Amino acid sequence: MPREIDRQEAQRLIADGAQVVEVLPRGEFEEWHLPGAMHLPLRRIEREARDVLDPQRPIIVYCWDSA
Repeated sequence: MPREIDRQEAQRLIADGAQVVEVLPRGEFEEWHLPGAMHLPLRRIEREARDVLDPQRPIIVYCWDSA
């Protein structure tokens, strides 16, 4: 079940092997992505997530919007 987490929890989960998914558009992902993050645009996440994500590991979905 999705829930919001803070930076410390994200760092802990990543250290424990969580998958990091950024849902930014391609250009923004290429310019601003987090190190080690996987690119899965929001428009495609439902269609492709099951093919590329390991359901046995935690998943952190991240999107940054400067607006």
